[in-house]
Amino acid sequence: MKILVSIKQVPSRDSQLRIDASGRWIQENDLSFEINEPDAFALEEALRLKEKHGGEVVALCAGPARASQTIREALAKGADRAIHIEEENLTAFDTLGVAKLLAKAAEAEHPDLILTGLQSDDLGYGQTGVVMAELLGLPHGTIIMAVEKIDSGIRVKRELEDGWFQNVEMPLPAVLTIQSGINKLRYATLMGIKKAKTKEVKRLTVAELGVTTASTATIERVYLPQRTKQTQLIEGSAKEAAAKLVEKLRFEARVI
Repeated sequence: MKILVSIKQVPSRDSQLRIDASGRWIQENDLSFEINEPDAFALEEALRLKEKHGGEVVALCAGPARASQTIREALAKGADRAIHIEEENLTAFDTLGVAKLLAKAAEAEHPDLILTGLQSDDLGYGQTGVVMAELLGLPHGTIIMAVEKIDSGIRVKRELEDGWFQNVEMPLPAVLTIQSGINKLRYATLMGIKKAKTKEVKRLTVAELGVTTASTATIERVYLPQRTKQTQLIEGSAKEAAAKLVEKLRFEARVI
């Protein structure tokens, strides 16, 4: 089984974010970067499928030169080779543009299965994998919690709302967007880090893929949320007050 895993490099979760001069994105020159967490789970699932059924895992990443660090991490964990679509200004592409880049690169590989993270930690659109599947004309499944290889293709477990799940059988090739927490992430071993230095990384340019930067959606403004304090007094008995508090936490604050 040949599995292609789309990975993205994003700012580290503990980064101190500042808006850049344009007001449309964040300053990146002093940030540290890491692999997008949902993509890390997609990579782990691909490696487990390879260990069980054999085949090849290919990491696919679009981004600037610094993304090579994330690619090497994927190779050190066990990916067999990688494809790097080099683009210093990836923010010039909207979801459709990025999906076109990934789809063009994936098309030449003819993979049996394409895995992506459910969404990215920086933008969080949750659309790239689905759009990629549509461009390739492949069946897709989202919010995947388990993947099982069967004779007719694969069986996947999808997470629904309120603790419900859906089990679906799909033919191959297919595209899946993986939910965080599907498995336990592995660490790169010292031997894996050494082997990663000798593994193939194919580099492609946007021009070679024939994708334009024309975007159908643009970010007009990025800003920090305003912090406000508001006190509300909840009247009634303890039982009534508790019920009202739960309702506000659930529907207004959206923290439960």
